[in-house]
Amino acid sequence: MRSKIVAGNWKMNKTYSESKALVKELKKAIKEVKLDNTRVIIAPPFTNLQKASKKTKDSLIEVAAQNMCKEESGAYTGEISASMIKSVHVDIVILGHSERREYFGETNESLAKKVDTALKNKLEIIFCFGEVLEDRKSGNHFKVVENQIKKALFHLGSGAWKNIILAYEPVWAIGTGETASPEQAQEMHAFIRELVAERYLSDIAEEVSILYGGSVKPANAKEIFSKEDVDGGLIGGAALNADDFMALIEAI
Repeated sequence: MRSKIVAGNWKMNKTYSESKALVKELKKAIKEVKLDNTRVIIAPPFTNLQKASKKTKDSLIEVAAQNMCKEESGAYTGEISASMIKSVHVDIVILGHSERREYFGETNESLAKKVDTALKNKLEIIFCFGEVLEDRKSGNHFKVVENQIKKALFHLGSGAWKNIILAYEPVWAIGTGETASPEQAQEMHAFIRELVAERYLSDIAEEVSILYGGSVKPANAKEIFSKEDVDGGLIGGAALNADDFMALIEAI
């Protein structure tokens, strides 16, 4: 049975002391929740990864990095390598987020290289993809998503998929207050699962968790998470508040 997952991407938010306080709140609150086949992941900024990893070691909260360099090491000022992430006992990395694609020019080809490097270093990947509003309005959204997944992931052998979590994020619904309807989310998630089944075995497609990322809030989470092929959420703004994040965990 594939896991349900609530993953909080803190983006460029929370100082060192603020991160400590939020982790403390979440650790206390999560003790009161029964996590039945559900994983809880937080992705603080790089400066707070080590502390978050240490503070969650004795809890059910897992920690992820928000990004990593496609290269193993070298003259890449400001970059963080997979081995650096592993060295602070973090085993998950988010790759391909729409903000990385838009603001930092990441491509399907460069992301394929990042995927390979992450897997080589035994990192689990939350792989993001999704269409912009223009693609959605033109009816090109399925083709865009198919292209992103195929170019970055379909060179992998079937064994690699046990370390892949997919995250569909309609770009037009991130930080805009807009949200894909539960029906739109389910439609795309079912399409994604079918894509994986066509390339690999149907068993692999049924086992991979597919998260929805696009302005999920306590008010709409239960309805979105109830859809058959929606296995949880990659959460932005609501992950920065312990009460809101816990409400999403309880919703799933």
